[in-house]
Amino acid sequence: MSSPGARPTLAVTVGEPAGIGPEIAIRAAWAMREQVRCVLVGDAAFLSLTASLIDPAIRLSALSTLALRHSGLPHFGPDVIPVIDVPLAAHVVPGQLDANNGRAVLATLDLAIEGGLPQAAGGAGWFDAIVTAPLQKSTINDAGIAFSGHTEYLAEKTGTPKVVMMLAGAPAEGQPYLRVALATTHLPLKDVPAAITRASLDQVLDILHADLRGKFGLASPRILVTGLNPHAGENGYLGREEIEVITPALEAARARGIDARGPYPADTLFQPKYLQDADAVLAMYHDQGLPVLKHATFGRGVNITLGLPLIRTSVDHGTALDLAEKGLGLADSGSMEEAIRVALSMVRAQQASASA
Repeated sequence: MSSPGARPTLAVTVGEPAGIGPEIAIRAAWAMREQVRCVLVGDAAFLSLTASLIDPAIRLSALSTLALRHSGLPHFGPDVIPVIDVPLAAHVVPGQLDANNGRAVLATLDLAIEGGLPQAAGGAGWFDAIVTAPLQKSTINDAGIAFSGHTEYLAEKTGTPKVVMMLAGAPAEGQPYLRVALATTHLPLKDVPAAITRASLDQVLDILHADLRGKFGLASPRILVTGLNPHAGENGYLGREEIEVITPALEAARARGIDARGPYPADTLFQPKYLQDADAVLAMYHDQGLPVLKHATFGRGVNITLGLPLIRTSVDHGTALDLAEKGLGLADSGSMEEAIRVALSMVRAQQASASA
């Protein structure tokens, strides 16, 4: 891992090869090469061909995993983007999924995790953070590997019992970040109420508070929390979760020194007059908080996994197979650049916190 003041090193997995991930990863890594050292993780030959078609000036240099594990990550200046070679099993046709490449896609994530974990946690410590391009869950599942998503896989591979999904983005350039964390993630709506328990909310609030401090550098983070039901339950007339679960969890959190306020009706909370006093909003479920954030920040938003023993950010969109099928030059790398930028700021904040 890099020392404070040095150019941080980030692993950037290129995601589904038939989607826009490889293109936006290359574009973003090249655009930000003076600020951060991005190490692409993917098929080196395929990425070199893609880079040459994007811009002949882009220079990639391939590294084998064998050499990496033997000698570590060599030094490269900002004029070269290193690529850790994880060969694909099948030829890539843009826009067309191939299950034969599913295991290679997952291998890129495994390598990023290996290098992103510090040595004290059993990793190699090559990277200060990892940034992931979008992958296609079906490609991995069709390859015979049960896979529900980046967030769940990262938790499993790092032995983390609880993680929190957060999306963040600035509504416009120069405006403060809107951060929305989720108490539950990819669940059917009918299963959400049972998943919101005192124990789970305690864990989520603890993780959110700790990472806002340690990875975002916020000394006293302020968290606004939504209710589950319309009008935050309307004093029990529209549901009792606010009375029986959420309010007691917030009271207990405040007793632990966490500035968590609510529960507030979700339909009115996302207004500037409330958000200006908040560092993050905790929503109860996926489609309660994320439509608001994506409406305000799409293309500039970042997906962040909290609670991990490493820093991980990602884009706020999917593989866009239909766009990839039309050819290079149509994909917007803005969200990938922002994901790299946020990972960089989190690395700096974590280094500052460790040295304080």
